[in-house]
Amino acid sequence: MPSVTDRYDPLDAQILRDPYPVLAELRRTEPVFWHEGMGSWALTRYADCVRVLRDHALFARDPRRTGGAVPEPSLSVQTLDPPQQSRVRSLFMTALRAQDLAAIEERARRLVAGRLDVLAGAGQFDVVAELAVPLSVAVVADLLGVEPPPYAEFAAVPDAIMRSMDGGLDPSLVEPGRIARQRLSELVDSWFAASSRPGLLAHVRQAAPGADPLARLYVKNTARVMFQGGYSTMAAAVGNAVAVLLAHPEALERMRDAALLATGVDELVRFDGPVQGTTRVAVRACRIGGVDIAVGQKVVPLFAAADRDPDAFPGADRLVLDRTPNRHLGYGWGPHSCIGTTVAQAGLRSLVEALNEHPARLVGAGEGVRRRTATMRAYQTLPALLRL
Repeated sequence: MPSVTDRYDPLDAQILRDPYPVLAELRRTEPVFWHEGMGSWALTRYADCVRVLRDHALFARDPRRTGGAVPEPSLSVQTLDPPQQSRVRSLFMTALRAQDLAAIEERARRLVAGRLDVLAGAGQFDVVAELAVPLSVAVVADLLGVEPPPYAEFAAVPDAIMRSMDGGLDPSLVEPGRIARQRLSELVDSWFAASSRPGLLAHVRQAAPGADPLARLYVKNTARVMFQGGYSTMAAAVGNAVAVLLAHPEALERMRDAALLATGVDELVRFDGPVQGTTRVAVRACRIGGVDIAVGQKVVPLFAAADRDPDAFPGADRLVLDRTPNRHLGYGWGPHSCIGTTVAQAGLRSLVEALNEHPARLVGAGEGVRRRTATMRAYQTLPALLRL
């Protein structure tokens, strides 16, 4: 019988197309397994994943707690565990709550409506390039209060960063990711120096004007992570959601009901979420699902598997638009995912509303091509038509 590593290769074309049957088999037969390619233990059950994500004392996101190192450009709220992250996290979450999210969502809806007007009746188009990327760049920039960078030019930067997250599987991705992070850091530096528009970054600057150099570094790096994470998460979520809606056209029609819109958008993300997993390091020897985990070993909760766990989500392989509660992990976990979640949910609601308000009907125009990425589940291209 093939090894687990052979059966579950996150970059295999069939797994990229549809990982859920293999993950379901592993959840039944080997819910905690060692993956040679990832160099870590992988978890497939929802309860195990949530246990690891919640137990900050036992499972660290900060590799320095077990003798590892973190390069300076990567020092952000994403690399800190509670309570060390509290100050930076509080700063950004307070700034997020101060934003007029309803106005941002309405501007996003108008942007989508305008793009649909241009695309309607004009033939085949790529959902990723024509809807997901422009919508994601615009909404994240609107939230942060910065001038949106040019879509085509900017998209390559977060894409390189996203691909570098799979550096353990493909080391050739690491250096392009490092260069892309540097470019994005320079862009964020320019925003902190020059941008005077109201928004999340302005609020952060005002709240922490005299921070020490290390604190300023964490704040700027966190801003970069928030912009990167918000854009990448939303762009991937939009592509995945549109693909699900193309396969289930009745779902789009049903979400004309305002009561189903919020729960339905959440269910789209659970059903085929953008964030596929994250890494923690065991601070002490422990046991998960009958498997012994040694100090310093990596543990990867596989969100895609957890979100289809029938013990947590009855009828997990069905799209249930009124599913409540729906505590899925499709956006990841932790403070850096909060802004990504807020941005992506607003963008998805605006997209669904605009599609339902438009006289043209969205239909598929062929099979999409998945990005060859393991950490983020996203489309490279997704062809569609708007028929009047």
